Order: sequence, then structure tokens, then C-alpha cells
Amino acid sequence: MSDRPMNRRQFLGASAALAGGALLPKALRGAAKASGKPTATDWVPLGKTGIKICRLGLGTGSHGGKIQRDLGVDGLSRLIRYAYDKGIRYIDTAENYRIHKMVREAIKGLPREKLFIQSKMWGLPDKPLAVLDRYRKELGVDYIDSLLLHCRTSKNWDEESKKAMDALSEAKAKKIIRAHGVSCHGIQALTRASDVEWVQVALVRINPQAKCIDTKDPKHGYNKSTMEDFAPAMKQLRRLHERRCGTIAMKVIGNGMLTKPEDREKSIRFAANCGLLDAAVIGFKNTAEIDEALERMNRALAEKNA
Repeated sequence: MSDRPMNRRQFLGASAALAGGALLPKALRGAAKASGKPTATDWVPLGKTGIKICRLGLGTGSHGGKIQRDLGVDGLSRLIRYAYDKGIRYIDTAENYRIHKMVREAIKGLPREKLFIQSKMWGLPDKPLAVLDRYRKELGVDYIDSLLLHCRTSKNWDEESKKAMDALSEAKAKKIIRAHGVSCHGIQALTRASDVEWVQVALVRINPQAKCIDTKDPKHGYNKSTMEDFAPAMKQLRRLHERRCGTIAMKVIGNGMLTKPEDREKSIRFAANCGLLDAAVIGFKNTAEIDEALERMNRALAEKNA
């Protein structure tokens, strides 16, 4: 800072700037002050895909989608529209949630370019491109931003899924999808995903309490995961991040098992600040849960970047 006194022109300029700031409405001054700080609704790079994703997403698969299906078409539409108005533009869905058509009704009329839609392909279909065309019709969209192979458990899942992988590569070339990847269930499958360059996006079950995350044995059941499973999952998450794979956290609140506010705070803070995730998706069932997640993530991001 200079020790020289202001000349008259500098003094008048500074005074005008201060007066102008004083005349701004309080809300606008607050927004200006907060400008540039990261928030839960920012669009951020998804790995090295060249695509951007909203940092916080709305999931439609709680308990296999039952929680969201039970809201009905009108209820889910209100929830998604509320999230949209709050700035959440990433919607995560899947074939086996049986909710594509409900999502279609919810997003009808919204600008497609302002949404990031991710769905997932179940099993090993004989005609993956035909299945993908059905997804687009069910969702009422021309393209899907990210399409994942769903629920892979084997350490050789990529060999078993070659037909589907080739089809999704073709779909990306045709701009039917923008990116492809995998959702793994089990450390073996997740470890393999870290080595497969085809995986552009990985949906990873992770939270710091190790509730409902990937276990060493997929047959053991992720509902019984323990802290012993956390370190192996984190190791693979780091490997994915190091090769700039798009990384998205799911089971952030442990499939609803993290019922204590302090546990949700810890988990959302981890998702926001661990430095290994591009985005996180939470299966909301009401608007209060959306508000809470936004508040917690915004606070965590602000503290990290203070």
C-alpha cells in the first residue's frame, strides 16, 4: 500500500465509489461480497470430459427409487422444480429405479441445456443402443449427458460388459450421450474401474462414516459396510481422481442411515472439501432436505475458501 497522500482526483473518485456502494441495496451488496466464492450450485468440470456438471445433484434412486416414486408424478415434479429454482441442475436416475417417465414430466418445459442428466444401464442387454433409445424416449430428451453401466460387481466387469461399452462409445461418437462410465458395487469392481481408461465418469459410494459404501465382498452387502471399508474405497477414489476421471459421490448420507444432523454435516463437508470429487448426488424426498444440503455444502465450501 502506498504511503503517498491522495490527490484531489483520487479522493473524489474514492468518495464516489463509496457513495455508490452505500446506495446499493443490502442484498446486492451481500451478493457482490460473495461473488467468486464456490457454491453447491456451481457448474464445475467433470474430470477431463470437457463437460461441466452442477456440484450438487438430485438423486431419484433412494431405496431403489421407491422413496421418489412414492411422491407421485406431481410430488416429484414439485421437488425437481424446487431444486431447479434453487440452482440444482443435475438429475441422477437409472433404468431400474423405474422413474424415467416421471422425470420426463418433471423436466418438461425446462431448458435442456441447463440440465445435466445422468442415467444408468442395467445388466447386459443384447441391443444396448436400442435400450439407450428407449431411455431417451422415456426421459423425453435427445441426448443424455452421462450414461453409466450400473451396479458392476465383478473384478472383470469390463470384459463382461464389452458389448455395452462399445455401444456406449458409439453413442458418444453420435452425440447421443456426452460421456460414459460406471457405477460400481464392491471394491473389486471399483479397483478395476480405476484401471479402465474407457471410464470417463465414476459414481462412487463414499462417506466418512463408511455407511452403505463399497465392501470387499459385494455379497456381504454394502448395508453392513464398516470403517474397514473406507480406506480401500478412498484409495480407489484417489486413483480415479489422479487420472482425472470424473468422480461423483453417492450414498453421501448413507442411503438415509445418517439421521443425526452432525453426521450429515460431517458427510456433506467431506464431499465438498475432500478434493477428490467433482460432484455429489443425494436422494432427496422433500424440499427441507434440499435446503439443508444446500446450506451445509455452501457453508463448507465458504469455510474452505475463506
